[in-house]
Amino acid sequence: EVSLFFSRDTRMQMFTLVSLCLFWAQNVVQSTVSHKKLLRGVNRSGSEYSCVQNTGIFEGPVDDDSIKAMKTWNINSVRMPLNEDCWLGINNHPSAYTGANYRHAIINYVKRLRRKHMTVILELHWSDGLYKGPDQGVCYDKAAKCQKPMPDKENAPRFWKSVASHFKNDDYVIFDLFNEAYPDRAMKNKTEAWKCWRDGGDACSGFQYEVAGMADLLNAVRCTGAKNQVMIGGLSFANDLSRWLEFVPSDPANNIAASWHSYNFNPCNTEDCWESQIAPIVNKYPLIVGEIGENGCNHTYIDSLMKWLDSKNASYLGWTWNTWDCSSGPSLIDDYNGSPTKYGQGLKDHF
Repeated sequence: EVSLFFSRDTRMQMFTLVSLCLFWAQNVVQSTVSHKKLLRGVNRSGSEYSCVQNTGIFEGPVDDDSIKAMKTWNINSVRMPLNEDCWLGINNHPSAYTGANYRHAIINYVKRLRRKHMTVILELHWSDGLYKGPDQGVCYDKAAKCQKPMPDKENAPRFWKSVASHFKNDDYVIFDLFNEAYPDRAMKNKTEAWKCWRDGGDACSGFQYEVAGMADLLNAVRCTGAKNQVMIGGLSFANDLSRWLEFVPSDPANNIAASWHSYNFNPCNTEDCWESQIAPIVNKYPLIVGEIGENGCNHTYIDSLMKWLDSKNASYLGWTWNTWDCSSGPSLIDDYNGSPTKYGQGLKDHF
């Protein structure tokens, strides 16, 4: 017997889906795309911040030679952080690096990576929303000038509709809906924080802007007809996936991957935690660890992490393919020819 009575949470998801995308059933069918290739890749930081800092669109070269340097490490995937304002061309950032110029540059770089048979992950990294709560530092700005705890309802769904429309015909472009959510810093009740993470809107307290939930962003992607794989993280800067299986939004396209970030300074940084939190997810969903890394220019932590992830047939990407001082953060290279830092040597050797 089929019950016609649904829980409040289910009714909210159904209402959101209908209100955002009335033509879902006509345009999206069950996905048959399956990424059987395990991703062994890197992040390319820069396209999330350079455009709003008036320094360009990327940090470092994005030509064919720079991609060839990645290939010498056996890298098969690149994760690219994006800026909401720069993609949409809003909030009065430098016109040379935003709007059509930004979109054109991103699209062309994706094309170059795809020609080299790279899988590309596009992720929303910096977004709008004035937030004055815990862990926001000094970034009290409505515009996309820093990392926010949750995406905004005003522009983040519009961002994903636009991005998905551009790349929906390429199954090897993956959409990572939001870099690192941390509503649990504004909302001390973890259950309420998970509801906020999924549903946004009235489920979120402690925010100075209207929040979009992961269900909103997923629906924005699917409304375009895109069946691309979608990555969805958890709480605590994508490190806490303890209740991910309970709250992950429903996807009629059946093409969600769990997104996880793992650094040595995160709370879930032991094999016991990985087995209790992450292993149950791997049994039901693909796992893509969008960021792995450690501070101090060492690779001891990622060595053990990669070994464990290999045993679970999981994908992972190192942070980051940028020529920063690795003693102050996880930088993989000393130059864009691919010379590894001490930390980067660990990733390169493993690949």
